[in-house]
Amino acid sequence: MKPGAFDYHAPSTLEEALSLLAEHADDAKVLAGGQSLVPLLSMRLARPAQLIDINAIDTLSGIRSDDGGLALGALTRERDAERSVLVAERVPLLAEALPLIGHVSIRNRGTVGGSLAHADASAELPAVALLTGAEMVVRSAASERTVPADEFFVGHFTTSMADDELLTEIRLPGGPDDAGWAFHEIARRHGDFALVGAAAMVALDGERVGEARIAMFGVAERAVRAPQAEAALTGERAGADAFAAAAADATRWLVPGADVHGSAEFRRHLAGVAVRRALATATGRAGRTS
Repeated sequence: MKPGAFDYHAPSTLEEALSLLAEHADDAKVLAGGQSLVPLLSMRLARPAQLIDINAIDTLSGIRSDDGGLALGALTRERDAERSVLVAERVPLLAEALPLIGHVSIRNRGTVGGSLAHADASAELPAVALLTGAEMVVRSAASERTVPADEFFVGHFTTSMADDELLTEIRLPGGPDDAGWAFHEIARRHGDFALVGAAAMVALDGERVGEARIAMFGVAERAVRAPQAEAALTGERAGADAFAAAAADATRWLVPGADVHGSAEFRRHLAGVAVRRALATATGRAGRTS
């Protein structure tokens, strides 16, 4: 199939791109890596009157240190972030999640900001942003604001950005120095969207859990945290029994969607498996064999 007709714009500066968004608002779509948008255009599931290609805006790319964590330009290619030593050192959870996105050819063009702005409920990067407590820098022609990940993602393919706003930067904090991080997803085959997945952070206090974070994706309209399970796990002796109880707490309330790949009950079961595995791996990386 072929896209519908649209006017094409290729701004070379951020200011020009924001001006175009201010002018055209909900008639426009932004083209970054195009790994999600181009198929939607081809199937005419997206039919914008204006297409704004931001690939020539060099200031939107790059990876830098930021107060113990990282700041990534929204146009940073996923493959560049995947191969970054700085990413591996500062935000190991991101480094572990990136290779699970599609295939290398996808990641060569796909962008970190594009994946986050697309807000697919089965995508890896929103879960990373949620678990790490990332902040999104969002700009319009009139203003700039910083949005916590928990407020940025609203639902499937939906964020809190207005039609005239553009995601320009992602800031990911470092987290506890002695923590272990893990990312685990279950897919039919590598490169497919995950059926479900989980990310975890565990910091130990001796043999007990000092702090825990759990995020799941592919289980709701957006990636979700499990605060009750996190609180219940904190203070418990780290091990298989505690992780199984946390997984049960985290998944008990889930009502995943059902499709040809699995029922809601099956996906809820898989989510529990993913949570247990992520917690066990994170604990091992925190300096303890569980």
